[in-house]
Amino acid sequence: MRFRITRHSGFSPPDDALDQLLARLGPRRDGASFVKVGAEIWATVDADAPVSMTHDERVDSGRRAVLDIMREACEGAPGLNSDWFAVGSER
Repeated sequence: MRFRITRHSGFSPPDDALDQLLARLGPRRDGASFVKVGAEIWATVDADAPVSMTHDERVDSGRRAVLDIMREACEGAPGLNSDWFAVGSER
């Protein structure tokens, strides 16, 4: 399942914030892969969701996983704030 990490419209992060975030995330982290495409980072989650979950539940679970990974990458990183970013599903 793919998600997009973008700049949050409610904040004014530095111009290189996405590059800094991608450098902290690396190409692969905690069951997800990351690549910068234009003005966003695409996150692909390798989740084995139960068959009983609905599509919306899978999307929500994957989005929460990406948010957790992103927040962890920003913690303690000088010049990065997880509030600067938004995570949305790629439908």
